[in-house]
Order: sequence, then C-alpha cells, then structure tokens
Amino acid sequence: MISKVFDFIKKSKSSIQLNNTPFLDLLSSSSSTKPKALYDVFINHRGSDTKRNIATLLYDNLNARNIRPFLDSKNMKPGDKLFDHINRAIFTSKVAITVFSPNYCDSYFCLHELALIMESNKRVIPIFFDIKPSQLDVMIEKVTCSDSEIQRFRWALQEAKDTVGLTFDSCKGNLSEVVKIASDVIVERLVELEDEHEDVKALEEL
Repeated sequence: MISKVFDFIKKSKSSIQLNNTPFLDLLSSSSSTKPKALYDVFINHRGSDTKRNIATLLYDNLNARNIRPFLDSKNMKPGDKLFDHINRAIFTSKVAITVFSPNYCDSYFCLHELALIMESNKRVIPIFFDIKPSQLDVMIEKVTCSDSEIQRFRWALQEAKDTVGLTFDSCKGNLSEVVKIASDVIVERLVELEDEHEDVKALEEL
C-alpha cells in the first residue's frame, strides 16, 4: 500500500556525537562558510536490493524533472575517496530519500549514510521497500562496529521510524507509481525549502 507524504514528524532533540571529524568540522562551520548545495536530493539505499529497480528509477525520474539527485553509482567515478565523497554529497544535498529494504540494516555504509543524514537535520523522505518500519534494526555484528556506533545507528533508524514515509510491497504495488509519488514529494519539499530561504532572506533585509 502506498501512502502520500506531506507532513513529517518533527525530529527529536537527541544529541549523537559524530565519529567523522572532517564532516563534524563542516557541520560546525558557520552558514556563511558552508559549501553551496551541489545536489537537491541524496538517495540512500542498499545497492543489492534496490540499485536495479527503485533507486535507479528515482534517479532517472528526478533527473528528467531537472532535479539534481545523488546516487553513488551515477555520480562517483574511479579514484573518488568513498567516505569523503559520500559525506560531502550528503552535506551538500538539500533533502534526502532513504530506501529501506530487507538487507539495508546489514550494511555499514547504509547505516553510516543514514546517521549522517539525520545528524545534519536533513528533511528525509523514507521509503519502506518490502520491509516494515518495525523490522528495522542494526544487523551488523559487534565485531565490526563499536558500541557507540551501534547506538548511533539505532538512533538514526529510530528517527526514520518516527518519520512518515511511503510503503511499497513488490508483490502488490506499482513501482512506477511509488517512484512518481516520491518524486512529487521531493519537489514539494524543495519548494518549501526555497520559500523558507526567501522568508529568511527577506527578514535579514529588514
């Protein structure tokens, strides 16, 4: 069943420390020194589950609307530093879409991206692709992550669970429909951000 998203639950004020120093430096810099947005939307996803379906379809749909999406397989090239490139893409995106899927929580990279998205207070549109929000939990073994990282990932997952999103069942749903709805919502969120920016700018000029 697909549900439209037009209002999001306000993020909690939980404070989680970033383990990535370069990114922390970016977040703590003043608004005047923050880099200009390079992308409109960052697509966070589990490649093995969604790269050949919803993630690429979303990327193509957004591109066709003249929206600048970031998808690792499309925007990264050989020689790019993985974490540096991903971190900067998240920081310089206006909104994020997170595609949760059955193997999402097995991936350190997916959870790392999600935590950065939540810590940077992006507007997030979750898509629960063949998985329910209640099924989301960190599935990485403790031998590969510290306790603090696991706590950080669980906090980020809880933030996602507390955000109204789209649900999709591949056995029943229409993939093109959920892609269109998600793209429509992204456009709405970008328009809202632009309006807020104009309001702030107008107040500063008073």
